[in-house]
Amino acid sequence: MSSPLPRDLFDPACPSNATPFQIGDKWAGMVLVCLQDGPRRFTELRVPMHRVSAKVLAETLRALERDGMITRTAYDEVPPRVEYALTPLGRTLFPAMDACRAWAAEHLPAVLTAREDYASRGA
Repeated sequence: MSSPLPRDLFDPACPSNATPFQIGDKWAGMVLVCLQDGPRRFTELRVPMHRVSAKVLAETLRALERDGMITRTAYDEVPPRVEYALTPLGRTLFPAMDACRAWAAEHLPAVLTAREDYASRGA
């Protein structure tokens, strides 16, 4: 039998509390991929991301901007034009995203089988 887990297992000062959630966020990784080749306007992002609502996409963009992964540039034009672009910090996420994709390519069949088994047990 395993020993009990200590109450203070996770240090409250751990930097993981401030770590951006971007890679695990449902839409953030897709936004980063869309911006990989250069700046894009909101309407351009909506094309490949048509399954996400405009509200959720806007929230995702704000979160990525807040965490320094992208920049938002508003141009003083009529009509107004806004572009989103990756920052150098945002580009550092691609190796981690590539590793996640490689892991998924290798292990996704096992995950799907586990989900099917779980569902068949009526859980």
